[in-house]
Amino acid sequence: MHYLCCIVSVGLLIILSPISPCFAVDPANAKAAAIWTFDEGNAKDSSGKNINGNFAGKPKPVSGIVKKALKFNGSKDGISFPDSADINTGGPYTNRTVVAFFNCDNVSITNRKQTIYEEGGKTRGLVIYVYDGAAYVGGWNRAEYGWPGAWPSVKIKAKKWYHIGLVIRDAKAKVEKDKFEMWINGSLVAQEKGGQLFAHSDDIGIGYVNQNAVFHDEKGGDGANVDHFAGMIDEVGVYGKALDAAEFQGLTAALAVDTMDKVAVTWGKIKSLK
Repeated sequence: MHYLCCIVSVGLLIILSPISPCFAVDPANAKAAAIWTFDEGNAKDSSGKNINGNFAGKPKPVSGIVKKALKFNGSKDGISFPDSADINTGGPYTNRTVVAFFNCDNVSITNRKQTIYEEGGKTRGLVIYVYDGAAYVGGWNRAEYGWPGAWPSVKIKAKKWYHIGLVIRDAKAKVEKDKFEMWINGSLVAQEKGGQLFAHSDDIGIGYVNQNAVFHDEKGGDGANVDHFAGMIDEVGVYGKALDAAEFQGLTAALAVDTMDKVAVTWGKIKSLK
């Protein structure tokens, strides 16, 4: 059985009641590039773009925030994805949102970064990861206009569900303030300098670095099949739009209601906006 969870602050999770099997990442007109629910125990893209993933190791289907999540063992498990003009080989991308639910077994690990999501490589890319008690989002474009990168972070706890998002918002081919954002549990927690993301051919990965990434300390992320995540990942979405505050709150709004009737009404409103 799956449970409705109310995330009322970073690190605090209150279980309220069972939820219906709906995809949690479903804002209106969100321009989905890819959506991976993991509900069928695989990495099939439900957005219609057919960006389907292949397992490295054996990520295990388990109960998640919405239906099934995948459990990663921290050493061999990961998911690789093919190139996509909507995610990495098109562009330039002036607006982008990446979101995911995650639950980390041990947030204190310092001998590697625990990668939740990554795309791109050493020159241009995006990444979401956990390291030394904190969750990070990162973005960089070190070629066309010299955005060295931004990696805001928030302290987190082990064995807690969090919803995390990164956003590039209305960016140009230059570094400007407040263009790169971090969101946690439906709230904006950081804005840093950033710019648009040009095409990047290095591979896309969930649960590990599939092919090169850049972290806040410039350490790790080298090569393929490195920097593995240990814990659960659920409901990953990539959008060609910078989601706003109302849309981010909508991603977790249904988690805050306390009856099945309210859940049905909330999801009905969200789905009708498509």
